[in-house]
Amino acid sequence: MTEPILTITDLETGYGDVQVLWGVSLQVPAGRVTTIIGANGAGKTTTLYGTMGWLRPWRGRIALKGEDVTHLPAWAKTQRGLVLIPEGRQLFNTMTVDENLDMGAFSPRARRGREINRQRVFSLFPRLQERRRQQAGTFSGGEQQMLAVGRGLMAEPDVLMIDELSLGLSPLLTQQLFITLKTLKQQGLTIVLVEQNVHLALALSDYAYVLAEGRVFAEGPAHEVATRSDIRTAYLGL
Repeated sequence: MTEPILTITDLETGYGDVQVLWGVSLQVPAGRVTTIIGANGAGKTTTLYGTMGWLRPWRGRIALKGEDVTHLPAWAKTQRGLVLIPEGRQLFNTMTVDENLDMGAFSPRARRGREINRQRVFSLFPRLQERRRQQAGTFSGGEQQMLAVGRGLMAEPDVLMIDELSLGLSPLLTQQLFITLKTLKQQGLTIVLVEQNVHLALALSDYAYVLAEGRVFAEGPAHEVATRSDIRTAYLGL
């Protein structure tokens, strides 16, 4: 098995006094797509937030490229190559495409490759290049999601975590974005995916973790998880 680039061990966290995660452990191999699936409220987004540092880990350990980054702030993790594209995109709506992309390249290492990475984003999403001086708030949901992915890529991630890529998008746009993820996978990018479209997520992914009530209920190669009837019925609603 490929050496993990990101390791999460016994992660526990929550909101206020409410604990959501109860000892979640994941290993993310370099150059692969790992998906986290489960019913609503299972703890998928909380896992990403706790890993990124948007929520303070209460217990457990997070290691990135062998370094303990558990209690580093999110900006410091981004500088080390861990990037999260959040649910809802969270763009700067009054800023242009170019300005939003620039915001993704704030770290010293990302600034050095900013123009090369901008051209990479435009090659993946030609529509963004066509509208590079247009404000993000005037875009459709699909165009905004393209921009959110592009902004994430501008940070030069070693590990790109994506929360609900297809949320609110048409089936056609969802397919287009998953084709883009497949291209990024072929280019060797490590991706951690939380996604409501379980069929597409499992088809793209190499390995899957199934969360239930804040714990890892099952894990395995994605194609095997996809065929397990107990998981499909009890935890994925398929």
